[in-house]
Amino acid sequence: MNVSRVSTAAAVAVVLLASACTAGPLGPDDPDTPGATDTGDPRAASAEPPSPSASTATTATDEKRPGTLDPAFAVDPPGPRTQRIGVADIMITAQDTLDPDLVEQVSKIDGVIATTTISLANVPMENKVYNLAAVDPASYRLFTSNADFQEAWDRVAAGEVAVAKGLEKKAPIDEQGFLRLSDEDSGTVHVGSFPEQAEKIDLVVNRKRGEALGMVPDNAMLISTGQTAPESLRGPIARIVGDAATVQNLDAVARYGLDPGAFDSAVLVGDFADAVGVFNFTPIGGGRIAPDPAWVRSHIVQETVPILGTITCNKFLMPQLKAALGEIVQLGLEDKINPGEYAGCYYPRYIAGSSTLSNHSFGLALDLNVPGNQRGTVGEMDRGVVAVFKRWGFAWGGDWGYTDPMHFELSQLKAPG
Repeated sequence: MNVSRVSTAAAVAVVLLASACTAGPLGPDDPDTPGATDTGDPRAASAEPPSPSASTATTATDEKRPGTLDPAFAVDPPGPRTQRIGVADIMITAQDTLDPDLVEQVSKIDGVIATTTISLANVPMENKVYNLAAVDPASYRLFTSNADFQEAWDRVAAGEVAVAKGLEKKAPIDEQGFLRLSDEDSGTVHVGSFPEQAEKIDLVVNRKRGEALGMVPDNAMLISTGQTAPESLRGPIARIVGDAATVQNLDAVARYGLDPGAFDSAVLVGDFADAVGVFNFTPIGGGRIAPDPAWVRSHIVQETVPILGTITCNKFLMPQLKAALGEIVQLGLEDKINPGEYAGCYYPRYIAGSSTLSNHSFGLALDLNVPGNQRGTVGEMDRGVVAVFKRWGFAWGGDWGYTDPMHFELSQLKAPG
């Protein structure tokens, strides 16, 4: 086992959100295990921001909001850890459920010390695409540096979502401590903790919640290689999976933010499953990506719309965009949108300075009146225009915690007429 990588990652603290649960013992049951860490009492981590849901009392709002330790999405708690802690060195991802024979073959490769299967999908929120995993908490936690943070994994089992440490202020968590993963009731989920996650994983729920969200079961696999260099196993693994899946070295992701040149994919949940389908792409440097040409042919179109003229966007966005702009014209508000200040819809790239996909990569967002509506400002966008876009299923960046008032993105699919 690669002790140095585990020990370094294990030094990072975790944060537990306040709730009705009572914190139990958090120390490791085997303190001599390489990589084990005593997290201490996370409630004493005064350096972290306070919980968005500090009160433990049940309120009328809580009763209306699904997700807080919701019995409908609870599974058996994982119990104390008894197995060895590892590191997620390699990830296999596929569009469909991985063949059990493939999983078994990979698990038996010399140098592979541990594996677990997970469901992996992508959730777009506020122009960022987050990687969501549905897991068995007992097995997944062994691939993180916080395997002994017992209450975090108990909360995942109880139906809450664990958000990766570092996203406390970045993820769009509302004032009651909820994330909206989809428009379904099952998609509004209470945040329970902020533990370290495996590389490339931002959000974690249990398998029952994942099933309700429509995630493909067991379409990904985490692999720990111990003291064996992950790169030396990439070839043998790739030969087994063939064209059925992609293989990424997570140690490269940790160093560079991505696995250079590796084929990758995004599979969205909720309404956008139809609008995006399976988005296959390859990073090509400079923050840009090269989507699969077949996906571009089947999803990206060039059409003429009111006010803006000819634009290039996702074909699923076009009907609602035309309806919204048509209504803006009918209301006499067309002069509130300057077509010369339109900054585009479809441009496949990562968000600047990150390895996170933007909704512009899918052609599902557009930027209007750019000069007077910069990020972090109130902006000058006409509120009548905003109201029309919202009626036609668009979210407005001006409503976000870190505002982006030029930005409108598709949030709901609606049929005009």
